[in-house]
Amino acid sequence: MRPEKKYLVQEVSEQLAKSEYVFLTDFNRLTVAETAELRGQLAAQNAEFHVVKNSILNTAIKEREMPCIEDALDGPTAIVVGGPNPSEVAKVLIKFFKDREKVEVKKGVLGDKTLTKDEVEALSKLPSLDELRATFLSLLNTPATQMVRVLIATPQGILNVLQAKADKDGGAE
Repeated sequence: MRPEKKYLVQEVSEQLAKSEYVFLTDFNRLTVAETAELRGQLAAQNAEFHVVKNSILNTAIKEREMPCIEDALDGPTAIVVGGPNPSEVAKVLIKFFKDREKVEVKKGVLGDKTLTKDEVEALSKLPSLDELRATFLSLLNTPATQMVRVLIATPQGILNVLQAKADKDGGAE
């Protein structure tokens, strides 16, 4: 392999190594301005969009022993890597591509699992990590809150009955 290709394979391999996921997209009909816009939206999620030659990507994937995605390496391919939250990155991609109706996600890899286009779209519909944390915390707090309400309800009920009786007795005089 020529030194230039080795360098490119090494660069792509480093990009793949720094991310727990990779999304393969078609970029064939994107303009330069649209690509810059997409890169900006992905940068907000700490993700990156790179146009990669299929042969270079295929070699890097084999070197990293990633799941097989060779069937998605037809036509122009770009990769999206990085960012701590793959579902948020998938949301950006899916929304951008649906708004433009030009390109689409071909495939994805999350950890050791290969994702189809439909699975990437399902990933994009998941709540954000912050929303999941908030939901989880509310689930943990619910039993404690309900227990406190039960413990407080009995004395309050007795006080309400006594107060009502006192009002009734006080009003009779």
